[in-house]
Amino acid sequence: MAQAKKVTLPLTDETLKDLRAGDNLLLTGVMYVGRDAAHKRMVEALDQGQPLPIDIKGQVIYFMGPSPARPGRPIGSAGPTTSGRMDAYSPRLIAEGLKGMIGKGLRSKAVKDAMVRDKAVYLGAIGGAGAIISKSIKKAEVVAYEELGAEALRRLEVEDFPVTVVNDIYGGDLYEEGKAKYQVKAS
Repeated sequence: MAQAKKVTLPLTDETLKDLRAGDNLLLTGVMYVGRDAAHKRMVEALDQGQPLPIDIKGQVIYFMGPSPARPGRPIGSAGPTTSGRMDAYSPRLIAEGLKGMIGKGLRSKAVKDAMVRDKAVYLGAIGGAGAIISKSIKKAEVVAYEELGAEALRRLEVEDFPVTVVNDIYGGDLYEEGKAKYQVKAS
């Protein structure tokens, strides 16, 4: 496995220029957690001309539904959820300045196009490794939509949070590259 690049959050266009599909990263700083219900609320607020509950510019949103924290820990298991559920909302948030998303699974063409157009990345976290990932989370707090329970918008402080770049700002797609690598060539 290649050496992981250490990246400090929030993300900047300058940082994104150096990231390519397949790069392993260790993220440190502040990121947010939101799933489909929180995404829907944020896009509805934008549609109504209302401000978002967070300044989204440069931010990363992790698609995750945390389990309850054990005593002495800020959060329970923190594995990724399927990113496709956010595809209807992601292009709008990317246009507003969202620079990174973390989850698992494929993204739609509309989301991939928005990432290239507005300079954002999609990062993959390892499904099934939620307990291990949670060790990188140093602090967690609900910042909006508390009534949504596990789907509330949360602010996380992370240190060396492990992810892999799946989609970069140049249109690179780790899933497509992986499939192409193993396709049988006709002779």
